[in-house]
Amino acid sequence: MTIFSESLWDAVTDSLRVLPILFLAYLLVSFLSHDHSHKFSQFLSHKNRASVFYASCLGCVPQCGFSSVIADLYSERKVSLGTLIAVFIATSDEALPIMLSNTDRIVDMLILLAVKVVLAIFWGYLIDLSLMGFKKKKRQQAIFEEVLEEHHDDHHFHECGHIHTDSCGHNHSDCCGDSILIDAISHTFSIILYIFVATFFINLIVKSVDLGVLQNFLSTNIYLQIVLASLVGLIPNCASSVLLVELFMGVNVGGNLVQILSFPALVAGLTAGAGVGLVILFARNKKHPLENGGILLLQFVIGIVSGLLLTLIPFSWHI
Repeated sequence: MTIFSESLWDAVTDSLRVLPILFLAYLLVSFLSHDHSHKFSQFLSHKNRASVFYASCLGCVPQCGFSSVIADLYSERKVSLGTLIAVFIATSDEALPIMLSNTDRIVDMLILLAVKVVLAIFWGYLIDLSLMGFKKKKRQQAIFEEVLEEHHDDHHFHECGHIHTDSCGHNHSDCCGDSILIDAISHTFSIILYIFVATFFINLIVKSVDLGVLQNFLSTNIYLQIVLASLVGLIPNCASSVLLVELFMGVNVGGNLVQILSFPALVAGLTAGAGVGLVILFARNKKHPLENGGILLLQFVIGIVSGLLLTLIPFSWHI
């Protein structure tokens, strides 16, 4: 009962501490993502060579709103694969608001942002450049499909497999409400619940096991850390980012913060994850399940490789 009550109290206090900044972050996200024109899709068009850079910057905004919107645009082939991967990599979901709420972690948060942007730009452009050789063939195929469509326009069949949304290019669901304030309050409330539940169960686990053994195991298996964190990051839910950042920032044990996860593993997990963006991709691009599976696998591999690259940098980010 002591462990249960302590874990519950820590979860409540941690959630209340995050609440104000979390609300402000989602208020900004709601304001930016409530776009009701073609301007946003044109801004990130595959014809714009800077779209990967823009997507990398947008992915830094807390929550996974932009990864969801761009995943929807990708299903309509309005953005490139590199742009999609860039925003997925840059997305940290709930990690940034949680770190921002802890003044001791501001520097870590800024470093995390910088690393994620660099990785997003690098991988995004690398993917687009790698696919550039296939563009000519795709254009020829598109012309051929347009000719077919002209002869069969009464069927309105799109060989390209696009799923067309309304004029704003958004997948309108419960998270795309008309009121910015209500949208922000709704997201804040739901995420606070995730933070509370995740923190509570993390505290229960670490208070019930031998933390020294767990810490020694993970610290001597940095590569296993990276692989496991990348797997956790693939979970299309904000709870995964909450879990990763809480393990990195440290778990409250007897009044002391004990770090479980290293910085390279944190980056690996947050790089592999894209929040509900992956769910939107599978839902909106459902005519191409193999492509979706390939993107999921690509995210996992990029997460692992990115984490391994960071282990080569001699900073004090390791446990």
